[in-house]
Amino acid sequence: MDSFFFDPEVERLPPESTRILDLRAKPYPDGRRVRIELDLTPFLKRPLIELALTDKNDAQCGTASLVEPMGWKLELTMHIRSQSNSPSDPAPEQYSLLAVLSYPDLGEIDRRSITFDISTNG
Repeated sequence: MDSFFFDPEVERLPPESTRILDLRAKPYPDGRRVRIELDLTPFLKRPLIELALTDKNDAQCGTASLVEPMGWKLELTMHIRSQSNSPSDPAPEQYSLLAVLSYPDLGEIDRRSITFDISTNG
C-alpha cells in the first residue's frame, strides 16, 4: 500500500475531485476467488468504496465495502458466492465488477465497472 499522507510532493484532491483511476480483476486458478486491484487519485478525505460482483445473469456473487481506506492503491481478494446449492455445478465464466466511490455528505462521486472471464478448468 502506498501511503501518501506524509509526502508533501503528492497533490491530494478534495472529495468532489477524487476519482477511480483503474479497476482490475485477476481471477485465481481455483475459479472461486478474484484479486481486485483499485487505483484512486490521491485524496484529502478518505472515501467509501462499494464493490459488487455479479454473474452474467446479474445475480450478485459478492460484495465488499472499503471504509475510509488509508492508501490510494488498494488490493483485496473477493470470494465468489455460488448461486447454486451444489458445489459441483459449474460456475458462470463471465462476471462484472462495479466499484462506486462516495462520501457520506456528497453521495456518489465516481464509478467504474469491468467485465472479466474466469476459466472453469481450475
